[in-house]
Parts: sequence; structure tokens; C-alpha cells
Amino acid sequence: MTITYPGVEIREIPSGVRTLAGVATSVTAFVGTATDGPLNTPVTINNFGDYERAFGGLALTSRMSYAVRDYYLNGGSRAVFVRDGDDDATAVEGDYEGSETGKTGIYALEDTDIFNMMCIPNMVDSGSTRSAAAAAYCLKKRAFLIMDSPAAWATKQDAIDGLAALRKNRNVALYFPHLRQPEPLDSNAVKDFAPCGAVAGIIARTDTNRGVWKAPAGLEATFNNVPELSVQISDEENGELNPLAINVLRIKPPAGRVVWGARTIVGFDNSTEGEWRYVPVRRLALNIEESLFRGTQFVVFEPNDEQLWSQIRLNLGAFMQDLFRRGAFQGTSPAQAYFVKCDAENNPQSDIDKGIVNILVGFAPLKPAEFVVISLQQIAGQLAT
Repeated sequence: MTITYPGVEIREIPSGVRTLAGVATSVTAFVGTATDGPLNTPVTINNFGDYERAFGGLALTSRMSYAVRDYYLNGGSRAVFVRDGDDDATAVEGDYEGSETGKTGIYALEDTDIFNMMCIPNMVDSGSTRSAAAAAYCLKKRAFLIMDSPAAWATKQDAIDGLAALRKNRNVALYFPHLRQPEPLDSNAVKDFAPCGAVAGIIARTDTNRGVWKAPAGLEATFNNVPELSVQISDEENGELNPLAINVLRIKPPAGRVVWGARTIVGFDNSTEGEWRYVPVRRLALNIEESLFRGTQFVVFEPNDEQLWSQIRLNLGAFMQDLFRRGAFQGTSPAQAYFVKCDAENNPQSDIDKGIVNILVGFAPLKPAEFVVISLQQIAGQLAT
């Protein structure tokens, strides 16, 4: 501004604050067969009616169609669908895994903006290669894989014996047993269905009602349209499966059918990755990582000095403070709940010369109250004199 006359000039100065918005937490990707719709092309859909119009709705030959139905019935909203074939019976491995270079199968999701969870119904029944590829891809994309137990698991011992064959990955949670529901396309005959879609719907519902930091389990995590479970698990059997990181689906009167476990596949006893034992802790971390990844793109090519570092601390600190106010972290003050460090101490001149800016973000996650212990004691009942 060129000043040419006496008086008062008003200038607006940019604050340097850039709004860092958190990404969505429960966009679910489904990969499987359908009777209609484009092949190997991700399609974003918000309700089951749109899915019916795009992919043909329920079909006896499509396990994905029933998982999608259960997803929307149990609270799911936004989802991305990849159709990789016509018929479950003729599909080969898994077709499902696809080609990374050709962007087919699960890798067709490269062409979508974001997904936070992945469901491939009965995935482990198609072989370990397919499940390993899906788990690795979710790890790369900062997404969470909802894995069904194999359909062949009919007892608690089957689950214990079969766990060793599954890939151990901190972005995976396993749910057992299957859901038992009427089949509307087969005279309502009762059949077993993969739980991944319904579980993803419950997770989405929990995110909306409570936040991504709340464990998607407990008496609030009820199933809709699920009259039975394929296996009835007792308290004693649950006690054997839970330490093995198998999330059990149970009947809990009066709530009904509920999710009764919230561990990732690495959440077994004496795990080296025990810090990622719980589903809500891992999913919160993934949400923060993706939000920070997208929200710090403005830093690239900026002058790497204290002015930039202070702007980073301000913007990232505002994002973490918002999560703290919403109840995402432990602690009664921001200092106890999180920190953002970006200064001369962790950005020495040697890193500056290499074009590197180091940002350290820490948070104190909320751990679910998995085991509740109530101690009851009698007192003498004598009044003090």
C-alpha cells in the first residue's frame, strides 16, 4: 500500500492459521462380486437403494451384496464399492486380489480419494495370499481391515487352532462367529453370513454417536436384522478367545446380539505391538495420521525456519486441541493429552540443509475399560462415638 496523504490506514494481515480439518473416519470399501455395475471401478454410494440401482442388489451368487445390506442396516453411510466379477462360485483368488499395476481388484481403490475400512466377505476362505495382500494394502493406505473368521470355524477350538494361519497386522481386526439370518431369496431359509459388513456398520454408527476413539463394542454395539449367531460362545470360551485377539460376537440379554471384543489382530498376550492392541486406539491413530498428512501439504517448499515451525505448531496444535475438547485423549489438560514439537531442537541444521522438516506429534489415547472389577465388602455398621 502506497501512502500519499495524512490519515489512518487500515490493513488486514493474514494470521497464518490454516484450518486443518479431520478426514472422515468410516468410509468403508467393499470388494467382491455383483450381478451388475462397472468392473474394477470404485463407485461411492451412500445407501442400499443406490447400491441396488448400481450393482443389482441382493444376489445368491454375491456374498458382498449381503454384507452391504447389513452395513447399511447397522448404521453405515458412505461406502466405496469395487465389483471384480459376476459370481462368487466362479471367482478365483480371490479376481479379488487383482493387479496393483493394472488397478484391478483391491487395487482399483487407488482411484478413490479415501477409505478408512475395508470389507471383503469371507476373504480368508479364499486363501492366505488374498488376506495377506488386503492386510498389506490397508497398512499402506492407513485403512483398517474388518476380517471375517473362516466359515469352517464352528467351535471355539477351531478359532484357537486357525488363528496361527492368519496374518498378524496392526490394521486388522478379526470377528467370530458368523451371523445367522433368513435368506430372502431362498424362501427365508436360515443361513450363515459373513459379519464384516454388519460390524463395519456398527463401527460407523459408533463413530457418529460417540467418536472414533470409542470402542465399537459393548451393549451399545447391537446388531440389527440378526436373530441368531452361528456359534454360541460362553463366558469361559470368550475368556480363551479374547487374549488371542479374536473379537467375539455374543448374545447379551436384554441388548441381544452384540460385538463383545475390541482388539486388533496384534492384541494377543505378550505381543510386541501391544500399544496397538485396541481397535479404537489404532483407528484414532490412523485418523490423526491421515488428517496430518493431508493438512501439512502446504509445508512443502516453504522456507524451513522458525517462522514455518511456529506456523506448523499453531495449525497442528489447533487440530489436536479440537480432538482434546471432544474427549479423544486422556488427561485433564492439553499438556497431559497431546503435544506438537517442531523447533530447532528436532530440526538441526544438518536436516535443514537436506530440505527436511521434522514434526513430532504425541497423544495419550483412551484405552477401553475391557475388564471391570467390582469389589464388595461388608462393614460392621457401628457408628463412630
